[in-house]
Amino acid sequence: MSERKVLTKYYPPDFDPSLVGRARKPKGSAAEAAGPKVQTVRLMAPFSLRCVACGEYMYRGRKFNARKETPQGERYLGIQLYRFYIRCTRCSGEIVFRTDPKNQDYVMERGAKRNTDPWKRGLGDGAGEEGETDEQRLDRLEREMAEAEGEEERNAMAELEAKTEDAKREMAVADALDEIRSRNARLEKANREGGGEVLDGVVAGVVRPEEEERRREEEEDAEAARRAFAFVRRQEMLEEVVEEDGEGAVSASGSGSGSSSAAASTSGSKAASSAAPTPESISMPPPSFKRQVKKKKDHAALLGIKKKQPLV
Repeated sequence: MSERKVLTKYYPPDFDPSLVGRARKPKGSAAEAAGPKVQTVRLMAPFSLRCVACGEYMYRGRKFNARKETPQGERYLGIQLYRFYIRCTRCSGEIVFRTDPKNQDYVMERGAKRNTDPWKRGLGDGAGEEGETDEQRLDRLEREMAEAEGEEERNAMAELEAKTEDAKREMAVADALDEIRSRNARLEKANREGGGEVLDGVVAGVVRPEEEERRREEEEDAEAARRAFAFVRRQEMLEEVVEEDGEGAVSASGSGSGSSSAAASTSGSKAASSAAPTPESISMPPPSFKRQVKKKKDHAALLGIKKKQPLV
């Protein structure tokens, strides 16, 4: 295999290097006079198209052996334009298209027709033959975005208004139910306490004068009875205290007058407590007396505790 790795080449004895020269292409005006640069390339169809001669459809991605032409002087903002020549797969008709840096696309020149033109979709009146301009396209997009945002805002406001109305309606219904429940409870309570007459008066919204007077008298009677019962209870408590305090005093004096007076007072108090209270007795002030201090009993002797007598 070493004979295949040739490091040097054979030059015949009659080889003249001066006869072999580099092929130089013309530059500047000579190149322009020679015409545009053309080279053969392999490309794929950038869009779907239809041949105008035979009507053959060729779809995007179809591969072709094309001639790529670089025309001199055709530029857009310093970007070189290129032109491609392909053949129809059915009738071998020539199809020509070029690049379009302005719209970032391709432009069909002759031999075929594009199936769709994306930049021509949704054009209005006044659009040019080749499609919308950049300004028209921007205006259209801004208008569409503004319309979409306005529609969303209107929908949002409508939803908010509907929710607000629903909330107000629910609050009104809840307030009405609370009012009805409170009124029913008030009427039921009045019916339990005052009977049918008071209920009729409450329902009518007006209480008659005789009913008001009768109610006031009942309240006064109830208050007088409460005060009488309270006075009787105080009298009984005082009598118990006097009896407890007067046991020692009566036993020490032994006088019959004291016992008779105590018995009389006790019998009188019992008679007063047994009798029904009157307004005169209720208004009388309670009797005054002097409380006597009881002598304390020596519980130590009962328990068997003996106290030592002091020496002094």
